[in-house]
Amino acid sequence: METTTLHKTALHAAHLEAGAKMVPFAGYDMPVQYEGLKAEHNAVRESCGMFDVSHMGEFFVEGPDALQLVQWISSNDASTLVDGKVQYACLPNGNGGIVDDMLVYRFAEDRYMLVVNASNREKDWQWIQDQIAHNAFNVRVEDRSDAYALLAVQGPKADEVLASLAPSRRDGHAWSALTYYTFTEATLLGHDVLISATGYTGAGGVEIYMPLDAAEAVWKACLDAGVPPCGLGARDTLRMEMGFCLYGNDIDDTTSPIAAGLGWITKFKKDFVDRSRLEAEKADGPAQKLMGLVMDERGIPRHGYDVCTQDGEVVGRVTSGTMSPSLGHGIGMAYLDASLAKEGTALQVRIRNKNVACHVVRFPFYKG
Repeated sequence: METTTLHKTALHAAHLEAGAKMVPFAGYDMPVQYEGLKAEHNAVRESCGMFDVSHMGEFFVEGPDALQLVQWISSNDASTLVDGKVQYACLPNGNGGIVDDMLVYRFAEDRYMLVVNASNREKDWQWIQDQIAHNAFNVRVEDRSDAYALLAVQGPKADEVLASLAPSRRDGHAWSALTYYTFTEATLLGHDVLISATGYTGAGGVEIYMPLDAAEAVWKACLDAGVPPCGLGARDTLRMEMGFCLYGNDIDDTTSPIAAGLGWITKFKKDFVDRSRLEAEKADGPAQKLMGLVMDERGIPRHGYDVCTQDGEVVGRVTSGTMSPSLGHGIGMAYLDASLAKEGTALQVRIRNKNVACHVVRFPFYKG
């Protein structure tokens, strides 16, 4: 029987030392929880917690046509970026679906970093190479994913933690001045790092990109500052409460950004892969829309569950679902027939052959 060797991040030994329960995820051996999902979730909402997200991929794009390439492969408009700004975008796949979602970092007009999902790293790389070859872009693209560790320090007290590690930024400003979706290069514990006001929790905080040999020192410093480690379980419940899409669940090669509610990162003032197709879909309206479901009765909607009308007609499917630690009831994300994708619509989720009442809401579920 063939076995697959899982990759390990630079913090793998630290996870084991902290008592993490480890699981396979995107080809890596990753921590799913430490103290417990609810405690970790609440720490991020109320104070601060940290996640090892070193499995993410980092591609650097440089050269005279760097912006042209990013503009072509991205649904969003990177021409609006300035140095030190970050942008959320997706990679349309040429067939109305999504290759991946990503973050675009601008260092200079001719230098960008694309942060992609670990599970899609090879697919994304090949897609980008194909687009370069087809369009003859004059760019250099380098996959530096294996050179970086990435620690997400998330929560309303993340600024205080950063200040305890480095009193101020290189420019002298306080960490609280680092506004949402901006980044800065900094020195942390003697290491050159990139600190970005981004995250996947909706609780504020930063993500720290650092060389591999800095990871354990930064991790330990955060532990010493009272920041608890958090696993994939809490990361998932936190992102679901915000209605943030997870690739492979809520978006994939068969879902369009318009149906997924990502029209806000799909800009038609420039040309890009699938522009005409997506522009027509936006004008006509998608057949289905990704919406939130709040359970009115006891029950948890899970990935793949059917969503039905009161008469039992199947009108959608759940893509992500959980028991919300912050709200205390079941929540789900689901693609619904567009005619029913309206706030307040009464529906049902089929849970183990029983239809359980729910109603439709807009994201986010948790409003803080």
